[in-house]
Amino acid sequence: MSLRLSIDASWTLFLDRDGVINERLINDYVLKQNEFVFCDGALKALEKFNACFKYVIVVTNQQCVAKGLIMKEDLDLIHQNMSEKIRLSGGLITKVFAATELKEDPLSTRKPNSYMAIQAQKELEGIDFSKSIMVGDTDSDIEFGKRLGMTTVLIESSEKCISSPDFRFATLYDFSLAI
Repeated sequence: MSLRLSIDASWTLFLDRDGVINERLINDYVLKQNEFVFCDGALKALEKFNACFKYVIVVTNQQCVAKGLIMKEDLDLIHQNMSEKIRLSGGLITKVFAATELKEDPLSTRKPNSYMAIQAQKELEGIDFSKSIMVGDTDSDIEFGKRLGMTTVLIESSEKCISSPDFRFATLYDFSLAI
């Protein structure tokens, strides 16, 4: 399957983390480095994305910080280690944005709210949401992309998703083959 999009080096790729880049722990959080396990083929996919996209940005909801289960500094270390392993395999994560507040927080920056994408657009030159793809495995990921006019890709998982993404793939690697 081809995406039928004219993707070039001016495009931006937004990726959810858990269930897309790394194995999702159902009803739990990745709190330690040894719990962060890349999904099959994710590193190969990220290597390919480095050659296709201007930016590859991770946008992740991590309320485990607000719940007191992990310190923000420890979450940052997990993301630094993830980014380094991706770099060593030929990929590149431009930036990681993590929403660390509780779902109930009235000032939430969490997906599906647009805050992380707007922040990325402020910090990185030339992000055009109409030339962006959001890849995720939940309704909030797909809604996040749709609110901003992005092309949306659902990575199918055990999570029940009622949203209507533009495309569906079994894995991030399968998505990379369609580009």
